[in-house]
Amino acid sequence: MEGLESWVSRLVDATNGHDLDALVACFDEGYVNECPVHPARNFTGREQVRRNWEQIFKHVPDIHATVLHEAYGPGTAWTEWEMRGTRADGGEHLMRGVVIFQVAGEQATSCRFYVEPVDAGTMTVGEAVAALVVGQ
Repeated sequence: MEGLESWVSRLVDATNGHDLDALVACFDEGYVNECPVHPARNFTGREQVRRNWEQIFKHVPDIHATVLHEAYGPGTAWTEWEMRGTRADGGEHLMRGVVIFQVAGEQATSCRFYVEPVDAGTMTVGEAVAALVVGQ
């Protein structure tokens, strides 16, 4: 799985170096990004990767990504991410979650994206379950 590990390292390095071209080069032309929790956010193509990260680098100029955990299978990289920084408006940017990449050679061909903003609220697990199932 050494090739997958080096691919993840290249992606992290490009992100933390704010190197848009190197970051986009990590993705195949026909890359498919699936967001199972937010299906309207699904997209295809590395040009959308470029547009997304242009916005991120512009509006979170100190963005820093860390892969907290990773596991590898044939052609698959399971990665848990933390992305943090300061938005241009001074607010905190903090996201965490899992991205499952399919990688062929030097590029990701697809992923399942489960990264979300961290909720700094004080709702307990009991309150959260009630809100989900009872609607409170």
